[in-house]
Parts: sequence; structure tokens; C-alpha cells
Amino acid sequence: MTLSPDEAAHRAASDAESVAWVDAQDRCLGALPRAELRERGLIGRCTFILLFNSRGELCVHRRTLSKALYPGFWDVAAGGMVGAGESYDASAARELGEELGIADVPLRFHEKFYFDQPGNRLWCAVYSAVSDAPLRLQPEEVMEARFISVAQAEAESRVKDYCPDSLVALQRFKASS
Repeated sequence: MTLSPDEAAHRAASDAESVAWVDAQDRCLGALPRAELRERGLIGRCTFILLFNSRGELCVHRRTLSKALYPGFWDVAAGGMVGAGESYDASAARELGEELGIADVPLRFHEKFYFDQPGNRLWCAVYSAVSDAPLRLQPEEVMEARFISVAQAEAESRVKDYCPDSLVALQRFKASS
């Protein structure tokens, strides 16, 4: 895949970003560049924010093709890696604002869980938010977004590529609600 200069620059900056490195009990061990954490198979922290509108529809979005993990996949949650020295709460608010342009909305924490796949080992914090504000998509990260029912998102995930980690977050959210 050939990336545009802007996409390549964003990918390089993302790979170099200093993120939280933790152990299997989610105790902080330090900070590492995102790409190194992935390459060494170490554990990081991430957030998933399920964004709903007032009708109860879930925002799903398609990731850009320049993403290191799950490029072009659909995602049921905004979110991302927790930065070095950053709390889960601060990361969730930052990611929702960056990816979907939604800021200053109450975030409800649901739970944390451990996700383990090759190249993607994470302690994950699940949040939800409700907003009818217009979405402002981050073009380096999100190609398109729409609101659909949770049932439709689950049905689509059986026939389209959806991020497996955020699908687990959705299942955990449903079980805790």
C-alpha cells in the first residue's frame, strides 16, 4: 500500500508516540514508542469510547488504510492508546475529541478488560457517551462514520471487517449495562 506524504507523516508520528507500557496486572512499567511496544509484544493501555446519539444509535466508523492495526476495518468505538503519563479518563476524552470531534460530553466508565492477540496486547478501558453534536472526523484516522443500531453493527461485523478489540469492548459494555 502506498501512503500519501500526509498519511506517511501521520503514521510515523503515531508509531513514535510515547505510550504507557504496563504488566499483566496493569501496573505501569514505563513508556515506549507505540511501534516498539507492538513489535516486542508488550502490553499497553487503550481506551474505547462507544458514542451513541439520543436515539440510542451507535457511531461506527471506518479506519484509514494507513493505520498500523486493522487498516480499513470498521470500528464500533473511538479510542486509542493511552499516552505516557496519561490517565485512562484523559485518554478517553482526548481520543473522542481527536477522532470524532466530540468534546465536553460526560464520559461514563464501564469496566476494564485484558485483550491479547499477536501484536495487540492491551489493558482496555470501556467508556460510553451520548451526543447529537455533528461529527468532525480526523482525516488521518477516520474515513467515514455513521450511526446505526447496535444490532445492525453486530450483524455487519459477521460479514464485514470490524476491529476485534472494539467488538469485545461492545460486548463488555452490553454485559455491564
